[in-house]
Amino acid sequence: MKKLILLFLFLSGINAFSQTAAGAKEVFEKIKKEAKIDGSDKTVYHILDEFYNKSLQAENDEMTTETIEKIQSLLSDPSTKNIHLLMLFLMYQQHISQTAMVGKKPNSEFQVETMKILNSEFQKIYGKIPAIIYIYTYESLDSANKKDEAKAFAAQGLKEYPDSVPLKVYHYLNTNDEVLKNDLVKNHSNHWMVKQFGIQ
Repeated sequence: MKKLILLFLFLSGINAFSQTAAGAKEVFEKIKKEAKIDGSDKTVYHILDEFYNKSLQAENDEMTTETIEKIQSLLSDPSTKNIHLLMLFLMYQQHISQTAMVGKKPNSEFQVETMKILNSEFQKIYGKIPAIIYIYTYESLDSANKKDEAKAFAAQGLKEYPDSVPLKVYHYLNTNDEVLKNDLVKNHSNHWMVKQFGIQ
């Protein structure tokens, strides 16, 4: 596990390597070899659900210190199962945050490849994909100008998570569905994404 933490910290400092599609795959294979994989342990799945509920589904996009501390605790605990999923997710999150901070566009190939890997691994290990992975997959496909795939993925995610405000927003933006618009305006008018996209 120490190797995993050191690898993660090392990769944090070498952005060029990890922020390519090939780099994402290579890094993932390295951390997966060291990980303890267990489909009955839902700790990582639950922390991503918490991340989603606090930052994307909540009215205000604000990550709590408590959630950040839980993530740090999981990363430093040698008994954490399926940590490779959490580490790849955080690598993706770091890329998005760092490019946004400097006003650059994220590497869409890296985004698509990372989400492809995460979709596949979550499906293999848990038989289900977390809502946040649906949302990030939509964003990665949209960023790569794969509009039809993005639209289909948002629709699929909405079937799995019919109460997901971000997926409702993305699906509405692609379809102009009046029923969806009315739901967003009536029930979610204070949600940060509804405001951001000016849905009224």
